[in-house]
Amino acid sequence: MTEGQFKRNTAYKYRIGDILLGKPIFDNDKFLFIELRERKISRVNVIGNIVDKYESEGDKKYAFFTLDDGSGQIKLKVFGDDTEKFKNTQQGQTVTIIGTVRNWNNETYVQPEGISEMDAKYLLVRKLEMEKIRKETSRPIETREEAVAVKDQILGAIKGSEDDGGIDTDQIIMKFRELSTDVINEEIKKLLEEGTIFEPRPGRLRYLG
Repeated sequence: MTEGQFKRNTAYKYRIGDILLGKPIFDNDKFLFIELRERKISRVNVIGNIVDKYESEGDKKYAFFTLDDGSGQIKLKVFGDDTEKFKNTQQGQTVTIIGTVRNWNNETYVQPEGISEMDAKYLLVRKLEMEKIRKETSRPIETREEAVAVKDQILGAIKGSEDDGGIDTDQIIMKFRELSTDVINEEIKKLLEEGTIFEPRPGRLRYLG
């Protein structure tokens, strides 16, 4: 490494729902990174749709974007002269972003280094890519006791979401990444058949009791 160069941290590929599950780690009041399943994450690579944009007026320059990839929403925040780099980024675009993870006032957001417009099909490509990784790294349920515990955990997540009007299946999959998608879907199917939960709309789950 020559003088003046520095090594950037890896920009990990994640879906937004994963990033929001990360635990912010601080040194006193200074934010360092988010911790997600033993990985320390300070930069990310994310694909999503820009669903909202706000630009400041006046001398204080900043721009806020809301990025949505179907698993959650996260803010992209740009300040000062950097706003010029992103002035052509507009609501409705599908984009890939590489940026630094930040946390301020209990909100995790991303400060983008770059935003590139993409074809909308890449949202599905990224989703399938992340599902493949999850399937390869997840483990099966080995005992009846563990199966009961998993069912209780999933049911607890659904119960705990009632104040928000329910929870999406994708959010549950993100929450229990160590389990395979097939295992989670099977447990959800059983809870639906039992009448313990219901779907007010496809993919949305609520507790029935």
